[in-house]
Amino acid sequence: MDYEFAGLPLHVLLVHAVIVLVPLLALLLVVIAAWPAARRVMWLPALIGAAVLLPLGLVTIEAGKWLEDRVPKTPLIEAHTDIGEDIVPWLIGLLVLAAVIAAWAVVELLARRRAGDDEPARPGKGIRIAVGTVLTLAAVGVAVGSSWTVVLIGEAGSRAVWEGSYSDVPLED
Repeated sequence: MDYEFAGLPLHVLLVHAVIVLVPLLALLLVVIAAWPAARRVMWLPALIGAAVLLPLGLVTIEAGKWLEDRVPKTPLIEAHTDIGEDIVPWLIGLLVLAAVIAAWAVVELLARRRAGDDEPARPGKGIRIAVGTVLTLAAVGVAVGSSWTVVLIGEAGSRAVWEGSYSDVPLED
């Protein structure tokens, strides 16, 4: 497959989406794990976002491998590509967590519908607190891990592109 778009390597374009969407989705998962009112509204967009982000990340990695074969081998490029796939388990973690949060949101929704009134009739308070705490802790862990991994990969990639290729002072024409 040719990983180019309008003459540019597709990896260069896709990587920006991954860099923005991973921490954004991670933050959304923390919010909906900790805040039941937000969970009732945002569980489906979070689940869809996680389901789209995983293949987007995988395509970005494949486009990066394609690009790697077309640039000179340097230690900085190798460092970037060595850690590039470290995001995959975190993308899977984001998807699994989004699915678990969605399942809990559906359980709460069905319980509320069975009650038949406006006040949410959910599982017992102890269960709600326990599940909410576990989901929030898991979301914070996945958010920190996935965001930090994106930072490390992005930092290695930016070093590979920019280190030694620009001047600290403006160049004269």
